Amino acid sequence: MKNKKLVILRVAAAIVTVTSIYIFAPWEFALYYLSPLPTTVQEQIDEAVDQGLDGIIVYAQKEGQGAEFYAGGWHDRGKQIPADPKALFKIASIGKLYDASAITKLVAGGSLSLDGTLADYLPALAGRIEYADQITLRMMVQHRSGIPNFTDHEDFSWGEHSLDVLALVLDLPADFKPGADYSYSNSNYLLMGMITAEALGYDHWQYIKDEILAPLGLKRTFRSVNDIDADDLMSGYYIGYDADLKALDQGYIATAEDVGIFLRALNDGSLFTKKEREIYASLYEYEHTGWVLGYSSRAHYHKDIDTVLIQFVSTTGNDTVMLTGIIYDRIVEILRMRHSKN
Repeated sequence: MKNKKLVILRVAAAIVTVTSIYIFAPWEFALYYLSPLPTTVQEQIDEAVDQGLDGIIVYAQKEGQGAEFYAGGWHDRGKQIPADPKALFKIASIGKLYDASAITKLVAGGSLSLDGTLADYLPALAGRIEYADQITLRMMVQHRSGIPNFTDHEDFSWGEHSLDVLALVLDLPADFKPGADYSYSNSNYLLMGMITAEALGYDHWQYIKDEILAPLGLKRTFRSVNDIDADDLMSGYYIGYDADLKALDQGYIATAEDVGIFLRALNDGSLFTKKEREIYASLYEYEHTGWVLGYSSRAHYHKDIDTVLIQFVSTTGNDTVMLTGIIYDRIVEILRMRHSKN
């Protein structure tokens, strides 16, 4: 029965993936996806490097078993330092899981209300963001606010550290009326950080450290490149550019192990009290991907094999989003085949 289920999952995944590849990417990706799987995760990682990725880190942890660490390629291409599975990495939008968890805890504790509006929490923005008096905190967490995404603005630049990104979306028309649609917007989470800080009277990152990281014993998760030793951070590259992009300040940073431990606690509920689990279940997702210049990441829990799988890739540009997705799917299939044999 296990083998039959595995075959069904494999075929279904193949249909979806190959269809996407046919529409969006070169045919060689379809051929690669359908090519025979290696026997081990490390062999698949070595293949990923052969496909042109500068560096890759993978963390896998099955419930009741110790974590597995894998790496391939370069930690620093210029210095020819091999990839380190315990290196720091820019986790980009995976950080939204931490932010949503913080909101959950503050709501459970009565410091915030999911029905409170943007105008309630940040009254100075009432005349600067359309529908501020109708946009609730819940809508912001769930990307249903209609607030434009600052990273989509023509004046936004990943390489400009001094840019006031909030100013890019002030006084713009909403993408849609609050709650009427869904549109992924980094502006929501920028504003959520401001709301959290206002409610607490101190920085929201300190709250995340105290209430999420510390209880889980996570000491290798940071807010910014300014908080770490740059040598500990995996280099990031964009195809067509020789420069190392690690110096750009692009959000949260962590090891794959720290992300994996957090994701396990998020999915098994041990991160929360009973009340908090109920709130989070109605609020946000339990997995995420991330992308910034030079860095792409995936953090998922696979219930069928009770395994947390984290993948970090230090190359972006061209068709790498599709390629890294294929590599991730192939690693999942290797783990499923191993699981079916046990």
